[in-house]
Amino acid sequence: MTGNKRSALSIGLEVSVVQKNHQRSGELTRGNISRILTNSPNHPHGIKVKLDSGVVGRVKLIHGRHT
Repeated sequence: MTGNKRSALSIGLEVSVVQKNHQRSGELTRGNISRILTNSPNHPHGIKVKLDSGVVGRVKLIHGRHT
């Protein structure tokens, strides 16, 4: 599942994001959402989030709930 819709995301959800400096390579970073930064209901390049690790990026894949 892709991360283009804000309604599909929630705090604690496990996702893969692409950081701004990795947009060209497409390198993904996996983690759990600590904060949703995009206010609009959808975004064509992915909703911007902050992970528990402090990484900020746009959601490319949704993996599921952290257990």
